[in-house]
Order: sequence, then structure tokens, then C-alpha cells
Amino acid sequence: MKKIGKLIFLTTFLVLLDQYTKSLATRYLMGTEGIPIIEGIFRLKYLENRGAAFGMLQNQLLFFVFMTILVLAIFGYFYYKIPANRRYMPLEYNTILLLAGAIGNFIDRITKNFVVDFLYFELIDFPIFNIADCYVVVATFIFGILILFYYKEEEFEFFMPKKKEKMRK
Repeated sequence: MKKIGKLIFLTTFLVLLDQYTKSLATRYLMGTEGIPIIEGIFRLKYLENRGAAFGMLQNQLLFFVFMTILVLAIFGYFYYKIPANRRYMPLEYNTILLLAGAIGNFIDRITKNFVVDFLYFELIDFPIFNIADCYVVVATFIFGILILFYYKEEEFEFFMPKKKEKMRK
């Protein structure tokens, strides 16, 4: 029960933080050229993204809704299966980060039909993104590090289906 409480509390906090920053971006950046934070390098700039990462798959709302529900179901189940011990805490928190990112952008897609983006590295003309995107990218990077360097393959047996013993005659 403690694990579920942690999931709900931290995911809610992270989603609210994402939604709050998007509301600030909408209020103060919409209709402007944006606000330079570091001139020529980084700017806050409002964008309505109707696609996925880097603007791909524009206007595919039903696809995004389906994929988000699928991701939430898979990672929700994965979180549920993670053993409740110290060794798996990095995996647990990382899964929360990924879930919060997916939920944050899902809320925008459902309520607005687009995702509010506002973080822009203009020096390299990197696509504009938001806090939920940061959650997902950081979680994906950390998952890679954990899988490659922290956990051993057998430590993921908790997620694998149990093999049924063959009945002998």
C-alpha cells in the first residue's frame, strides 16, 4: 500500500508541476516572441504541438491517446511488479518519472488537442519541448544506464511471466 501511495503522491506532484509550467507558458508566452533566458542560446517560446517528439505525426490524436493508454498500462503494471526493496528504488522512481511525463502530455492532448511546449534551445535550433518531455527523456536515459550498468539480467525476472512446470504422467 505504501508503494501505491508513493506512486500516486509523486506522480500527482510531477504532473501538477508540468501542468503549472504549461499554464504559465500559455499565460505569459502565447502571442509573443518569447523570453530570452540566455540570449541566442536558450529561450522560453510558446508552441502548440499537435504531433509527437520533434513534431512528428501531426494531428494524430487517436493514435496518441491509444499509445499513451498502452504505455501507461505497461509501465503501471511494471511498477506494480517491481519488488519493494531498496535495490529497486531507482527503477521505481524512474518509472514514476516516465508515468508523470506520459500523463502530463496526455492531459494536454485530451483537454486541448495539442501539447504546450515552451523550452527552446535556439543555438542549435532544437525542437521546442516541455517539462513532461524532460521527464520522459531523463527517465529513458536513466533506464538505459540502470539496465546496462546497475542491474543484472536475472534481476528483471520479477517482470517475466512465470514458467509453468510441465505435468508429468
